[in-house]
Amino acid sequence: MSTHLITGAGSGIGAAVARRLLERGDDLLLLARDAGRAKELAALYPGARTIVGDLSNPDRLSWAFAQQPMPERLDSLLHIAGVVELGRVGELTPKAWHVQLNANLVAPAELTRLFLPQLRVAQGHVLFVNSGAGLAAHAGWSAYAASKHGLKALADSLRHEEHGNGVRVTSVYPGRTASPMQAKVHQQEGKEYDAERWIDPESVATTILMAIDLPRDAEVNDLTVRPGR
Repeated sequence: MSTHLITGAGSGIGAAVARRLLERGDDLLLLARDAGRAKELAALYPGARTIVGDLSNPDRLSWAFAQQPMPERLDSLLHIAGVVELGRVGELTPKAWHVQLNANLVAPAELTRLFLPQLRVAQGHVLFVNSGAGLAAHAGWSAYAASKHGLKALADSLRHEEHGNGVRVTSVYPGRTASPMQAKVHQQEGKEYDAERWIDPESVATTILMAIDLPRDAEVNDLTVRPGR
């Protein structure tokens, strides 16, 4: 049985991945932002364990985890949670920048730092769900794209640093995926949201499981997924 720590398991891609892993009998450790959310996740995924830590406040993650039991080994750390707030450079406030950089970049870096010992024990896998915005930035997407470009740099550096320890690192770059985040993006863009136009989260989950299930002789570094319609 493999043990996976997942952020963002409450909806979208994270929920699809969590369901698939739980159904096949793997052990799940789900990150929740507070105790109330932890109860909700425990009800959604019977048998899964939860830990509480707020990605919007990465400076407090180390303290929060020190108060809770942690696993001795991790087969994968799946960074799937993310936040987005669109806005032009001339309009975005420092708060909007901090919110996205903290949740999308600084918190994943801190989570990875804190759980690297357990990942090294298992020769595990760190997977970052990035975004098409992590490869190209467009008008109105500066802060979000900056956080995702930074996430690519984090993954690339980590891959080189941990290769000798047997830790594999993958970045997945989904295009627009049908999820609550995508509905929020459309609302911010002032556009009508039609989930049928975009990638099903289950399809992205399939690519994620493929990456972490590969035999040890292979490693997926970067994987781009785009809408097929």
